[in-house]
Amino acid sequence: MKAKESKASYGILAILMIGAFVALLSNTLLNIALPSIMKDFDVSASTVQWLSTGYMLVNGIMIPSTAFLIQKYTARRLFLIAIGLFAIGTFIGGLAPSFPVLLIARMVQASGAAIMMPLLMNVLFTTFPPEKRGSAMGMFGLVMIFAPAIGPTLSGWIIQHYEWPVLFFMIAPIAVLVFILAFFKLHDPKKDVVIKIDFLSVVLSAIGFGGLLYGFSSAGNKGWDDPMVYSALIIGAIGLVIFIMRQMKMKEPMLNFRVYKYPMFALSSAISITLNMAMFSAMMLMPIYLQNIRGISPLDSGLLMLPGALIMGVMSPITGKLFDKFGGKVLAIIGLAIVVISTYFFSDLTETTKYSTLMILYSVRMFGISMVMMPVMTNGLNSIPAKYTPHGTAMNSTIQQVSGAIGGALLVTIMSNSTTSHVKDMVADAVSKLTTKPSADQLLGIQNQVIAKATIEGINDAFLVSVGVAIIAFILAFFIKRGVQPKETAEEKVTAKKVAAKQVTTH
Repeated sequence: MKAKESKASYGILAILMIGAFVALLSNTLLNIALPSIMKDFDVSASTVQWLSTGYMLVNGIMIPSTAFLIQKYTARRLFLIAIGLFAIGTFIGGLAPSFPVLLIARMVQASGAAIMMPLLMNVLFTTFPPEKRGSAMGMFGLVMIFAPAIGPTLSGWIIQHYEWPVLFFMIAPIAVLVFILAFFKLHDPKKDVVIKIDFLSVVLSAIGFGGLLYGFSSAGNKGWDDPMVYSALIIGAIGLVIFIMRQMKMKEPMLNFRVYKYPMFALSSAISITLNMAMFSAMMLMPIYLQNIRGISPLDSGLLMLPGALIMGVMSPITGKLFDKFGGKVLAIIGLAIVVISTYFFSDLTETTKYSTLMILYSVRMFGISMVMMPVMTNGLNSIPAKYTPHGTAMNSTIQQVSGAIGGALLVTIMSNSTTSHVKDMVADAVSKLTTKPSADQLLGIQNQVIAKATIEGINDAFLVSVGVAIIAFILAFFIKRGVQPKETAEEKVTAKKVAAKQVTTH
């Protein structure tokens, strides 16, 4: 009987993971296609960027509400809604006759994708006992890391040979197939629960997380002094503070911030935030260095990053099993030491750094990250009560979005400011060596000559800051203890029974 249940559980997880894989793949798949879309729809770079920014914003707004949705609905119903929305958005995207329609399609895609990730993580934690969760999360890590990592390479190849709508039409049939499999194969013994969502909490969450995500993701392009950027950040921060205060007062909050009273979960969040910020240095800065400075094609840029993605994919299940055996502390310390050292080597890029050297460095760095991300997250979730698992998974997904946006904005800003400073210094140095006063044309020529070198120095400075961020995560890793799920107190059991008695279930 147990063997049958186990097979059924793995079958359900396989369906959920394929759905999550295509959802995550679509997140990075469109980035390399943006120049082609700009040309086809005759839109500016700042406008086309909304295909990525809008997708991320919808994710950031939707994810906090998934804890409520997971508690209210069965996994089957929720997954069918999520994959259904994603499939509809994908079909509309492929057939989009104009840019606004394409943008709406991306947002519909994102609304489905946002539900899938926390749902999958929650199913993993409720299906597997604590001693097997590392292996299960390792498989989840394979999906979570491998899918977005191969996106740029796959996209580069497709764009080189086909038109950009193929990116949508390639994924759409898979999404439909997953929907059909889920409809017939997914069964959930849990029943829907009649609980009401607090509308004000949804609004505050959207304002808080949406404002912060928009502010930080726009800061890299527009600059911190842009009124739209600092207005979004201020409104987002105020919205988030009010949202947290409201959640702390509610008996049944939409997103329960009480998960942070458990030290190991709080520590796992702190490490995840710093690691995410450090990780985005390579994701944001490498394409600028490879394509803009070195003139390497998008496809070759993607191929350079492919071995690292494959290593992460292979390592995720292995680190999951190692976590079950040794815990998260040893893996996190070793992994973060590798991340710190490899990131430091990235802070010494030149105009002649070999392609093979960059590939090896990037692969080693990804190997280090694969040893940290899933084990730390699993250890944190293991340390909170089972009833808080939906809130813990939603919180993890939310902080990944926010910390990624903060990390990207911070590092691009550092690179831009540093580049400007280096250009001034290099021009001043070149002018000081001239015997006669340079003309305006000569000054412009000198400036154009030093821009590439100054940009590399700016990228190096950003990587150096990333080293400092990774060192913070490395120090925090020494405080990790194996997460043990706390038992419910007598008072909590009584409260849970009262809540259960009030809830009316429906089939």
